[in-house]
Amino acid sequence: MKPLCLDILKLGNPRLRSQALPLDMPLNQAQHRLIEQLIDRMQASNGVGIAAPQVGIPWQIIIVASRPTLRYPQAPRMEPIAMINPQILEDGGEQIQDWEGCLSVPNMRGLVTRAQHVTVRYHDLAAGCQCERFSGFIARIIQHEYDHLQGRLFVDRVKQSADLITEDEYQKLLIS
Repeated sequence: MKPLCLDILKLGNPRLRSQALPLDMPLNQAQHRLIEQLIDRMQASNGVGIAAPQVGIPWQIIIVASRPTLRYPQAPRMEPIAMINPQILEDGGEQIQDWEGCLSVPNMRGLVTRAQHVTVRYHDLAAGCQCERFSGFIARIIQHEYDHLQGRLFVDRVKQSADLITEDEYQKLLIS
């Protein structure tokens, strides 16, 4: 089988603005391999999440894999979770504003408001239906990646242009 090319699409590519399609369960071997490659690509890029549309695959698959990285040094550690056909059932709690970046919007950060908690129903790799509640940074990752399935990017949620900064300036904020 020819390996998939997983180049990350960048802001401006119209495929990032398309709605992703649900997958039939259970997944086939090629879809399992795609998920492995998504995890590898995300980790190689120092990301904490990735969605299939970011590599040009219009399927409802997100990977959530919080861990400390150069881009997110304070991130909590968790094993990668593949969420197939995720649905956010509830987004609640306090609305928190924080800086987000994206592999599809390199070298930029934006101040984005997200719910503190989310409840998500999704299929796991074994085709089981899961329903879990997530909080804090992990809830933020899920909401960010879920937006990709809807054809949205974090820049769409930034309230004003003054809330956009370069990655270099963001790193200076971390030090101060």
